[in-house]
Amino acid sequence: MTTTLLETCQIPPQPCSAAAAELQLPLSFLDIVWIHSKPIRGLLLYKYSCSESHFLETLVPKLKESLSLTLKHYLPVAGNLLYPLNTADHKPLLRYVSGDSVSLKIAVSGGNFDDLVGNHPRDADQFYDFVPEIPPATEDSEYKIVPVFALQVTLFPGRGICIGLSNLHSLGDARSIAGFMQAWASISKLAGEDEFPTKHGESPPIFDRSVINDPLKINSIFWEVMKKIPFTPSSSPLPTNRVRATYTLHQSDIQKLKDFVLAKKPGLVHVSSFVVTASYVWTTLLKSADAVEDDDHSTLEYFKFAVDVRERVNPSVPTNYFGNCLGVGIAEIEHERLVDEEGLLVAAEFMSKLIENMVNNKDEALKGAENWMDGSMKHVWARAVGVSGSPRFDFCSADFGWGNARKFEVVSIDGERCSISLCKSNDSEGGLEIGLSLPKERMDAFAAIFADGLKL
Repeated sequence: MTTTLLETCQIPPQPCSAAAAELQLPLSFLDIVWIHSKPIRGLLLYKYSCSESHFLETLVPKLKESLSLTLKHYLPVAGNLLYPLNTADHKPLLRYVSGDSVSLKIAVSGGNFDDLVGNHPRDADQFYDFVPEIPPATEDSEYKIVPVFALQVTLFPGRGICIGLSNLHSLGDARSIAGFMQAWASISKLAGEDEFPTKHGESPPIFDRSVINDPLKINSIFWEVMKKIPFTPSSSPLPTNRVRATYTLHQSDIQKLKDFVLAKKPGLVHVSSFVVTASYVWTTLLKSADAVEDDDHSTLEYFKFAVDVRERVNPSVPTNYFGNCLGVGIAEIEHERLVDEEGLLVAAEFMSKLIENMVNNKDEALKGAENWMDGSMKHVWARAVGVSGSPRFDFCSADFGWGNARKFEVVSIDGERCSISLCKSNDSEGGLEIGLSLPKERMDAFAAIFADGLKL
């Protein structure tokens, strides 16, 4: 596969009399928790027949102009993370100053686009040709200055377009980044209209960190832990020695799993699509691991998932808040119970009750958050199966005028011990797509067990 980089440019926000010349945002405790995390990397893949000349002469100028217009409403995206050199006296912050910009790469590829958007196992390394690296950090007398966002647009002539994005997690969560991408797409499709797009009821983002209530001073608790960890730039995970594949649970499959669980556990209240999907994938992953490697069946297994808590805390946080506003749900069950024939029921019951409690009780959403960094959870974070993405925040609906994206690949799960991506299915109404990155032998075992388990 040959990918040729044609241009690297910097796109600043379009000047505006109402825009701030400088914007500084302290990190909330929900931002600081992510400060040492690897960047989130994703690829939006659009099926769109386009020549290289049309791409360069028409689409690229339009994308640049609309990106500049969009950044006017999202100044922190064009800014930097400032990490203090003196961590004893200063805390990190996000800062935008006039002249800051987003790195945008333009490329053309002779790769097999149809292979990239397929569901079958594919070499994970090939996707990195289309993922932009966060530009390197610089320093001044007080701070390391780290760009927070980068983009790459790659044309596959006659086949499609890929938009790659990388962002520091401390910039914002999936709702925030998806909102930015959808705003950029809308402004581009509307041929550079200057106003913030509100046709779907969206509101301009707000950045005020004071909306995150922190009576326990968790911000300071987290910083005491985080400042002792050396701040190092992220490195590429290549070679991954993995394959990527996508599995679809159709609406009929999800309903079948719900019916199976409710027939055995009729008292459960919150048997959602997420509950049965997460439970089914979790138990299948553990069975596939047992099939290819020796593991300790007496150990505890963990499944962790992020929960958007904007509307689940008191006082609530506006839905258009741009930043991190995530709680965490953790299921903890013995390995042998999950790989047993009743494993799906065990997982679904635990997860159903956990989520019901978090949804119905606003005091539960961030309960115990002050202990997230105290070391007692270290073994959980190390062993847990995690989820990246959510069907609620639909990256694929970002339509630049080429229709919805055919696929959204969460490339950053390559760097996790075991993590899945989850999003709406574009091919199956009401279905969900599960993205996995695993060594090939384990992926083959997962595929067989996944298909067999749906023969309920």
